[in-house]
Amino acid sequence: MTEVEEYLDGLDAASRDAFRRSRAIAPRVAPDAEDGRSYGMAGPRHGGRPLLGFRAAQEHVSVCPFGPEAVDAVRGRLTGFDLSKGTVRPTADRPLPEDVVADLVRHRPAEATG
Repeated sequence: MTEVEEYLDGLDAASRDAFRRSRAIAPRVAPDAEDGRSYGMAGPRHGGRPLLGFRAAQEHVSVCPFGPEAVDAVRGRLTGFDLSKGTVRPTADRPLPEDVVADLVRHRPAEATG
């Protein structure tokens, strides 16, 4: 079991399902991505650098693309989601749309390997 799976196993069922939905998109967009942890968050890594990080909080889950540029690239499609400079906070019952997660992953490899 990977350390990402260990992290996910410790979450409540709704948060775990939300993360697994988002996590399943990364390999389709970045086939060389590997599971890992960065800054205490579980998520896919590319070239040793994080693409996205996932963290569960009491009332939301956080998807962190580790930079404001990735969030800015999809900001127009995040109406109704709680945002900060480098984090999107969907809820377990309102996950991020798959195309948004895919675009966050697509945007990060250029940053992560640049």
